[in-house]
Amino acid sequence: MGLKRRVRVTPAFSLAAMIDIIFLLLMFFMLTSKFVTPNALNLQLPSSSSKTMASPDLAVSVNVKGEYFLDGVKTRKESLEAAVSAKIRATKDASRVSTVTVVADKSVPLDYVVFILDIANRLKVKTILATEERQEDQ
Repeated sequence: MGLKRRVRVTPAFSLAAMIDIIFLLLMFFMLTSKFVTPNALNLQLPSSSSKTMASPDLAVSVNVKGEYFLDGVKTRKESLEAAVSAKIRATKDASRVSTVTVVADKSVPLDYVVFILDIANRLKVKTILATEERQEDQ
């Protein structure tokens, strides 16, 4: 008597394709995030030979006219400290220390930059001065 056995196929789901897609998306976002500028203002930054790669929590910019910008939004000088403090409190994470990037045109008087640094010091946050890479003479 020739009885045939029933062959049962168990369905399986392979995550290999999904992992490949997630890896490609991760690489895409890591590479394109480098092109994001901290501000949209047209400032000529001073040059420096040091490189610091950091992901700041917020950026404070100042131009030659003494206009202050918090993350690209124009802010009055008198309300800058309150706006920075509110922004830090809104994004404050217990595991992360807040960082303020100071972006100043190279012809800006030093008083404007010191004003921003003083605010950051009172709020007890770290500061980074944004600069351009120094071009070597050829």
